[in-house]
Amino acid sequence: MNKQIVISAIVGAILVLAITVTTLSENQAEAQTTPFPSREKVISVTGEATAAVDPDLLVITFGVETQEKSARDALVANSESMTSIVDALNSMGISEDELSTSRINIYPIYDNYRDPKTEKYTQELIGYRVTNTISVETNQLGKAADIIDGGVSSGANRVENVSFTLSPQKQIEVKDELLGQAVINAKTKAENALAPLDHKIIGVKAVTLSEFGMPPPIPVFSTAGSFAEDASFKSSTPVFTSDQDITTTASVIFLIGSN
Repeated sequence: MNKQIVISAIVGAILVLAITVTTLSENQAEAQTTPFPSREKVISVTGEATAAVDPDLLVITFGVETQEKSARDALVANSESMTSIVDALNSMGISEDELSTSRINIYPIYDNYRDPKTEKYTQELIGYRVTNTISVETNQLGKAADIIDGGVSSGANRVENVSFTLSPQKQIEVKDELLGQAVINAKTKAENALAPLDHKIIGVKAVTLSEFGMPPPIPVFSTAGSFAEDASFKSSTPVFTSDQDITTTASVIFLIGSN
């Protein structure tokens, strides 16, 4: 009799345990398939900041073009002109670190003509043309006109670019300042929007910063033509700078709650 009671109790306990496990499994499955809806309240705002910044970097690119019957003579003549330009710029306070040369090219020059006997067109090599460029990057913005005059008078026969822009150091300073202002602007917008709704900011969920885009350099003038012998080119022409408007944005998702 006692054995039957014990066996019945054991069987009953097993059945209760099995039912309990089954119930828990069903509840867990139901919890996984029916997620609890989020009660998080947010507001997404995009802030903006703009600044008018004075350029602090002057960029002037000179071109030197020489033509001779041989490639060697053309290179020598070009090198002599470049040396004269560098010497002239150094004499007016432009250091070697503010100068760079690039894009040296050599082109053969052909004369096309028609042979009167065969009446066929043919080419004859008549010489070589060498082109080279030298760039000035300086913070001495007030010397723009003097630098142009000095470069042209010492051998440059092309002025390919004159522009004003921001130095890398100033770009970093402006970027850091504008990003902070853009986030503050986003917060102000959110607070103004929440005030009539009787809500307030209680936290920040996410911040997305826009890429800091620099505006293109401000060109003073750009020409690919030669003016070394052009009487219409007037030296000592005043060159003025102007502000650059730089804008950046920041998107912020704020957590909000009722007052």
